[in-house]
Amino acid sequence: MKRYDSLRWILLAAGVIAILGLTSMNVYSLYELHESTIQVDRQPKKLQVAEFADKVRYRFFKPFWGLSSTNMERLKSRFSQDNQFTTAIHKRVKQAATDSIFKDIYFIPSSLDGCGQGESILKYDPEKEKLVWNDSYPAAVCDGMGIARTQMKALVKDYKYNNKVIFDTNRSVTLAFIDPSEHTIFGYLTMPLDQEYLKNDFLPSALNKHFGKSQQAGVNVWLRDWTNDNIIASSDPGVPYDHDKIQFKQRFPDFFDNWKLEVSFTNTPTIEASNSSLLKNLIVLGAAVLLLLGSLVFMFMSAQKERALAERQAGFLANVTHELKTPLAVMQAAGENLSDGRVKDQTRLKNYGTHIYNEAVRLRRMIEKLLDVAKADAGQSLIEPQPVNLDQLVQSYIDEQKSYIKSRGFALDVAIENDIPKAMVDIDSFETILGNLVENALKYSNEERYLGVSLEADDDNITLKVEDHGVGMPKKVISHIFDKFYRAEDTLTAQTKGHGLGLSIVKSLVELNGGSIRVSSEVGKGSIFTVTFPTLVNSPVEESQASAVDSSAMRSPSLTP
Repeated sequence: MKRYDSLRWILLAAGVIAILGLTSMNVYSLYELHESTIQVDRQPKKLQVAEFADKVRYRFFKPFWGLSSTNMERLKSRFSQDNQFTTAIHKRVKQAATDSIFKDIYFIPSSLDGCGQGESILKYDPEKEKLVWNDSYPAAVCDGMGIARTQMKALVKDYKYNNKVIFDTNRSVTLAFIDPSEHTIFGYLTMPLDQEYLKNDFLPSALNKHFGKSQQAGVNVWLRDWTNDNIIASSDPGVPYDHDKIQFKQRFPDFFDNWKLEVSFTNTPTIEASNSSLLKNLIVLGAAVLLLLGSLVFMFMSAQKERALAERQAGFLANVTHELKTPLAVMQAAGENLSDGRVKDQTRLKNYGTHIYNEAVRLRRMIEKLLDVAKADAGQSLIEPQPVNLDQLVQSYIDEQKSYIKSRGFALDVAIENDIPKAMVDIDSFETILGNLVENALKYSNEERYLGVSLEADDDNITLKVEDHGVGMPKKVISHIFDKFYRAEDTLTAQTKGHGLGLSIVKSLVELNGGSIRVSSEVGKGSIFTVTFPTLVNSPVEESQASAVDSSAMRSPSLTP
């Protein structure tokens, strides 16, 4: 009872402190809340803008994904034959040629000294689906190739990959093919960008699709050419650009050097602060009330549980005291008669000896149960799991107890499947589990005396069921049936000797052996206790250990008094 006293006071104090803290937070500075709320609100929008920049970048890099696995020796050999790419690269080039963002595709082998002034370079012809020589091409091709060539001269000696993508701002994309084994450039695949499609279709559509209207997105985004002070596209064309309202800028990674994404946040700081303050105060106040209620409910439930436990313990103490005194009194009286020499008849001597023996067994069983409970409470229950055949243990138990069970007038129904796998279980524990379950079935059966014991298995589990057609239990009893000292309040229970420990011990032993137990019951129709243990996959070591276990030693505790 006393172990919860400190916890009750701590929880009660925590509830009071929480209420005071909530009241204090309601007068917390709105300015601090205003600043923190704005920062929290803007961070995901900034990440959204950065995500858009990466998404646009992916569109240009998409045709080149997977080229890192290109065999440069094979590519050079194929190109030396007829100035064409290998099938894998040709497939990429063909795919890029269908993309509206690229106007044409040109290839300049590194063997060519330059570009321009009427020199012929290779151009991909979509109709012929191959590279053809061409001497008419835009200046952007040579500019892009020149930028790529300049960069690669500085990188090629230490570059470890076979390709690199290089942008000429927003004019072209060049893919440099590299032979890292020889630190040489094979050639440059240059693709001029379709400026009209880029500015009038792709980027405006992408901005609008990614962000949408400013009322829903909470942000306005403009794509601005800062070198020419020109707005190229906007996420919401209905909102005019205002340089003074720009609160965040995002550059494109590795390309569009002259273009920037400029952002303004549309949410009003005052509304943000007011809404956040109201929401925060409501959440904190609600949390404090829940904490206080939870503390009070917990203390009340704890007190109720402790009181019920104390009552059960008091009843148990009175019961077990009486149970201990009765056999002791019988043994004492019989012992006095024997010691005084008043009993000389052999039949009476045998009867006295039988009484003393039976009462001693009864005492031993009560003491063993008390010790089991004490060990479980102290965490000292020792088990020694080993690979065992549960079907042999069950059959051995049934063979030993069959005569006694039938002498009690019970119809015995045993069903054990063939080829039951082994389980890692402590033998003594299993015998105690089975013995207590059968003992309960015998105790709490009245008119229809039926006992069913079955053992079955699947790939994962072995299931033991003990069934009776006895008095059964209501749902409110089932929820407490495995509690220590608990006994159902009914006529048959009152007439049946017991201490409310057996099922508590069973549940503890089942869980210690890695199993689980459940019960289904209906008043007047009986109960079914189901115990499940995980199956064990046999190994050579386990087989040798199991073979050393003498089945004759697997004996169950007797139910007979």
